[in-house]
Amino acid sequence: MTMSLFDLPGVAESWQEPLAPGAVILRGFANQDEAELWAELEAVTASAPFRHMITLGGFRMSVAMSNCGGLGWVSDSTGYRYDAIDPLTGRPWPQMPESFSRLAEKAAAQAGFTGFVPDACLINRYEPGARLSLHQDKNERDFDQPIVSVSLGIPAVFLFGGLSRADKPGRVPIMHGDVVVWGGPTRFRYHGIMPLKDDCHPLLGRQRINLTFRKAG
Repeated sequence: MTMSLFDLPGVAESWQEPLAPGAVILRGFANQDEAELWAELEAVTASAPFRHMITLGGFRMSVAMSNCGGLGWVSDSTGYRYDAIDPLTGRPWPQMPESFSRLAEKAAAQAGFTGFVPDACLINRYEPGARLSLHQDKNERDFDQPIVSVSLGIPAVFLFGGLSRADKPGRVPIMHGDVVVWGGPTRFRYHGIMPLKDDCHPLLGRQRINLTFRKAG
């Protein structure tokens, strides 16, 4: 069993690891909030269940998704977009928990992006074998705002590429509690997640949960 970063001796405090100008990993930044985040997450996904969305090309995504906040990211055969209504339930997405928005705002400020107020949180659930291909985040209206990505559960390898899909991405190990923030000159960098290896986390089991915060509207 892989221990969480919070369980390892001497690493309860978070530290920063630069990725590129405008991009940083805040190692262990979310560890102190893990229990509250998990409880809130269960409440959110009880109201807006995880589902496997369909890509523009008609393929079923291996990652299960949900959303909370004023806007949710959705995908189907007609394209990718933000919508205030959950197409699965026909209701507005659940309100973003205060613990979520507070963490996102603190992480953005720590990375140098003050005044970030997210209105969308995409929740991805990765099980062993799931992956996310290289892509850019470009459906938002205000590209001056950063992306804040919180990792919970089993480890993953974050792919952080260049401004072209052809650029070879770096491979960055991501652990439970890590937060990746990128914006400014790196806002349109291609990024993704390699297929997850089988593992087990003491709190979340055989899965990884990723919370991606954006200012979408």
